[in-house]
Amino acid sequence: MDFTEKYGLSNEELFAPVDHNDLESEKITAPRYSYWKSVFRVFFRNKVNIFVLALLLFVIAFAYIYPSVTHYDPFANLLDPNSKHLSPSQALSYFGADLKWILGAGASGEPTFDAIWNGSRISISLALICGAINMTVGVLIGAVWGFSKRVDVIMTEVYNIVGNVPLILIISVMAMLFSPTFWTMVFALTVVGWLSIAFFIRTQVIIIRDREYNLASKCLGTSTIKIALKNILPFMTSVIVTLLATEIPSYISYEVFLAYIGMGMSEMSLGRLIYAAESAMVTPGWEFEFWSPVAIASIITVVLYVVGQNLGDASDPRTHM
Repeated sequence: MDFTEKYGLSNEELFAPVDHNDLESEKITAPRYSYWKSVFRVFFRNKVNIFVLALLLFVIAFAYIYPSVTHYDPFANLLDPNSKHLSPSQALSYFGADLKWILGAGASGEPTFDAIWNGSRISISLALICGAINMTVGVLIGAVWGFSKRVDVIMTEVYNIVGNVPLILIISVMAMLFSPTFWTMVFALTVVGWLSIAFFIRTQVIIIRDREYNLASKCLGTSTIKIALKNILPFMTSVIVTLLATEIPSYISYEVFLAYIGMGMSEMSLGRLIYAAESAMVTPGWEFEFWSPVAIASIITVVLYVVGQNLGDASDPRTHM
């Protein structure tokens, strides 16, 4: 067939040499993939996550901002017998329309609303600090523990000994041995708190440590620590986020429980508020003093857990399809 006559074009116009570039031929035409962009896209796709995250940010912001702009003195009305154990309506009637009296007054005449947010700041700070310490130490040690057989022998024996002792018992003993302060509680919650996290990470690492790319890296002389940090941990992001979602609320629960049984720290945290208002639970007209900190503690722990769990699900690359 004569293409020149058919299309009315010259051979130079119809048939032109094409340049070949090896680098260009390796490029794949596909949209760029960003892991964290995909994580947040999946997370915010669910409208419930937006509401829960907004609630969490509001609670945390209010717990830190409100106490810093208000002057909270728990003993300001101590000498006024008419200001103690007031219901919300009684407190607003006695002191006037003010936000801090919206939940009534406590045993010393202090505003329950202000006491709750000051206690929330202490409890949230405790949970975040303990979570950061335990997760950092636990993940790093767990990664090396699962990849190094020498470390595995030693750490497994340590875990078999310490892991069989109830954590709440260890925390209680630590709280009794030292003065019950904020940093004492941090030490008690972190001295062995990282061990269970490290064991969980070790189990996950063992599952993927003998895959071909890790064996190849080891044969090329890559150090164990570098393989653990570069080849293994990045594939466990969703597992780590999910674990963090259960750890941070648990520290608030431990603090509330220890304070409720009289072994908590001296600072007026949520646990101490609940412990101090224990008798108000069954006293008519005083119920707000007990149930208000209980409600806030429950909201904080539940919201932290839900946000963490849903973020952990969104961190799984299988949900990005």
